[in-house]
Amino acid sequence: MLKTSNYRLMKKLILLHVLLLLAIISFSQKITRGPDVGEIYFLGPTHTGTGLYYSADFGESAVCVDSTLDAISISADKTKGGIYCQKLPVNLYYSQDFGNQSTWVFKQGDISDDINSGVNEGYIFNHIASHSEDYGSNFISHAANGFFGSLKASEIDNQIGTGYAVTKSSSIPDSVFLLITYDNFENLSIINAIHEDTNIFKHLTRGNNAGELFTIRYRPFTFNPYEIYFCDDFGSEFTKMNELNMYNYYSFGVEGGREDGELFILYNFLNLMWQNAHVYIFHSVDYGVTFNIYHPFSKGNEPMLANFSTTDQEVHLTTQVEFCNYSIGEVLEYQWDFENDGIVDSFEETPTWIYYDTGCYSVKLTVVGIDSTNTFVKTNYIHVIDTITKVQENSIKKVQILPNPFKEKLIVSSLIPTESYSIIIYNLNGKEVMRINSHDTESININTIGLKPGIYVLSISSQNNSSNFKIIKK
Repeated sequence: MLKTSNYRLMKKLILLHVLLLLAIISFSQKITRGPDVGEIYFLGPTHTGTGLYYSADFGESAVCVDSTLDAISISADKTKGGIYCQKLPVNLYYSQDFGNQSTWVFKQGDISDDINSGVNEGYIFNHIASHSEDYGSNFISHAANGFFGSLKASEIDNQIGTGYAVTKSSSIPDSVFLLITYDNFENLSIINAIHEDTNIFKHLTRGNNAGELFTIRYRPFTFNPYEIYFCDDFGSEFTKMNELNMYNYYSFGVEGGREDGELFILYNFLNLMWQNAHVYIFHSVDYGVTFNIYHPFSKGNEPMLANFSTTDQEVHLTTQVEFCNYSIGEVLEYQWDFENDGIVDSFEETPTWIYYDTGCYSVKLTVVGIDSTNTFVKTNYIHVIDTITKVQENSIKKVQILPNPFKEKLIVSSLIPTESYSIIIYNLNGKEVMRINSHDTESININTIGLKPGIYVLSISSQNNSSNFKIIKK
């Protein structure tokens, strides 16, 4: 009986160890923004192992501040020079000197690698379970009412008290849920649910403004395994911004910046027992549509990856399309096929192209190196429309609805004074709960005291156009 009990105990310990490793793989944050514009910290390979880097110029250059740091996850504080790291088994450390070696101070044990900070000075969140207001010295537990399933990721918003949790339930294996809180994870509710795509919220990071979120959808065994999505309405609706060609990496990370539209992607490459080691920072200022590439650390041969995009995917006939190229590697030749018909149309690094017929066009880029090539195809990427076709502008889509989420008042602005509008608010059951008609005004103040907290649909219609907006009452 004793041997059997020991065997079962050993199995449990092994299972716990495996679960811990899976959690680390899921949560580990390898890149984090600092309090100033252009400041980032990231974990990456060095000449001897893995270390912590600091950059003040968006990753164009970086200094290895600690080449001995065996960190799993990092998160920068809002305080200048302040940074947290989590080490195995589950210990939290803090440095007030930019993470320089020998400046780390032990703070707490039993802390997840899913740590979030950078909105308030001294605030550090231990995923949804607790948070500290004194740089990790003491933690306040959260009730997390409304949470269910297993936690896959979490993030805090730039709006104080607001945060997000990604969860998956074993009873609904093909779905993933995004939860939102407005009171520091005391209470959570579902803000979004994605079915048959459980990897979309695997990497979650906030943008520069309240309600902004970026996520990377990872689709293994596909031609475009990484897709960038952006949301500016507190997780209600995400828009696909770009596709990335990334594979064979040592570690990967994503982080929003301190400027509007700013996004950082960390790509660490390592192979052949550290003979080849490289750090790349993909930096975007247009919500991940285009990127500049920085290469702060280089050792040995580079990987070869083709990457490109354009600012516009829907263009008119005979409009010149400019392609942004952010491929990496020692490229000797660029081969562009703008119609994916097997004919190379350009060998330029950043070409332009004009389409003379309507339709959807797939674009292929092949980068050629000394002893390797890589090809990336974006299927039906460019949509060319007829310049003669008159496209009626939907002025309602420019309407602003603030604040959202709201409490006692909702303001609908940027209306056209010469038009008449009908504004109807529906609950999620489709029942009309409020109706307002307007004319000769640019903005409307709506008293919402009578509405219960929850999610609603605000419908705005004019003589020519109509649009629906998701709104949230706190």
